[in-house]
Amino acid sequence: MDNVRASSRLHIIQNDPEVPPGTILDFLKSPYSLHHPYNGEKLPQPENISALIVMGGAMGANDDQRYPFLTDLKNVIRQVVEAGIPYLGICLGGQLLAAACGAQVVSQRWEELGFLSVDLTIAGKKDVLFRGVSETFTTFQWHHDSFDIPADGVLLASSTACPHQAFRIGTSAWGVQFHPEVTETIIRDWCAWGRSTRGRAEELATEFSRTEEEYRTTTRQIIDNFILCAGLKP
Repeated sequence: MDNVRASSRLHIIQNDPEVPPGTILDFLKSPYSLHHPYNGEKLPQPENISALIVMGGAMGANDDQRYPFLTDLKNVIRQVVEAGIPYLGICLGGQLLAAACGAQVVSQRWEELGFLSVDLTIAGKKDVLFRGVSETFTTFQWHHDSFDIPADGVLLASSTACPHQAFRIGTSAWGVQFHPEVTETIIRDWCAWGRSTRGRAEELATEFSRTEEEYRTTTRQIIDNFILCAGLKP
């Protein structure tokens, strides 16, 4: 675990060595603790968490047998939601939130790879997480799985290819399917994962370079909104 301070109350879970927090760290103004459970590090406990961000990963939300830490992580997420602690789940992190709250996560449905537009719903336009974000904004997508919306969840964003792009549970737990954190390096690393995507590295890197300023502005707004909701922004 790095970047740890005893007074830190924001915790970030990195589930996969190749899926780091990326630009999210650029926009944090509060101390944070970064955890790597895939490497055997212990998860933070809810009583020590003021806000929690859970990143993506190449594994699925139901791959507990191969990745036993996912069982413990879903338990922590469930407790965080029940306690009303601000939570932001990104891609796998959003899928884990859905699973922890009783919704299905489905493989090989609504797959998206690359830069795609997402539209806020009526509820999303009013939601604090998306305050100051355009009604239609560019996202980077890299997922084979997708979440259903929990019974008591609110759909906040959608796209043509994947209608479940963002949701909220209660007043302070959000899951998003897209990746606000990516950098050119992260995109190139992910393209190298498979034969079908290796040839897209230059295309996607060029597209990111073209949209980077807009993308960082959207990411900064979402992260600022989340940190403000958590009461951590100085």
